[in-house]
Amino acid sequence: MFHYFGYGSNINLKALRAKGVDPLSSQKGRLIGWRLRFNVQHWFKHEGGMGNIEQTNNENDNVEGVVHKCNDESLIPLDKLEAYGIGYDRIEVAIETSNGIIKALTYVGLPAFIDNNCLPTERYKNIIISGAEHAGLTQSYIDNIKSHPIHRMPEYPKFKVTLKDNVVYNEEELSNKTHLTALNGYVFDMRNSRPELDCLFDIFGGKDMTLFHLKRLDSSTGNETINDVINGNIGKEGINYINIYLHEYAKEFNCIGKFVYNQL
Repeated sequence: MFHYFGYGSNINLKALRAKGVDPLSSQKGRLIGWRLRFNVQHWFKHEGGMGNIEQTNNENDNVEGVVHKCNDESLIPLDKLEAYGIGYDRIEVAIETSNGIIKALTYVGLPAFIDNNCLPTERYKNIIISGAEHAGLTQSYIDNIKSHPIHRMPEYPKFKVTLKDNVVYNEEELSNKTHLTALNGYVFDMRNSRPELDCLFDIFGGKDMTLFHLKRLDSSTGNETINDVINGNIGKEGINYINIYLHEYAKEFNCIGKFVYNQL
């Protein structure tokens, strides 16, 4: 087992569980001599900046968050989804809690992915704020996050694409193609994308990512299903969020065909 200190969206248990990490227990804590930033670039630029922490060695600075006690197997999805070794490094820090000092793992942004012009989206802030309120972090800390300026999400028309060939993949066929990924009925080839996105082959490859993105929306219940998506039972926010991602996928990847779900 290990302790993990979440200070961004992973303060929020719903968001953490959507990443495949279900902690054994969680408690609030503080990292003294560090400050919270939002300057790590997201894989997709429309998502703005992700959380980061920077050491200041000033005892008046602190980062509030949640210490999660996790099974060892949880480190694998954490490392993947925090882009360990690419966007973030993993370090050990000493967290002040009501039960004393706890040594915990956490992630800090790597220089190649840091952009101090980045801002968090409202979606991302809302996830952090909801988790912070549930965890009982101080109101002054929460208010500082609430007051932080935001990155505006783009507006797009309904996604449409003209495909050269009538290529259709089902789940089994897609699973054998680790360079392909699917989103809301479309299949994308990830080859020839930016080198910074190479880590997505291991996360997105051979999979439909619709629920992965949908469950990271701040209005997500965490219980959405593919049938909800197909039947349009995900609300206007969900429909718009997936539509944005379709456009952003098309910027980064090559749309090559359609995707059908086996159960349908």
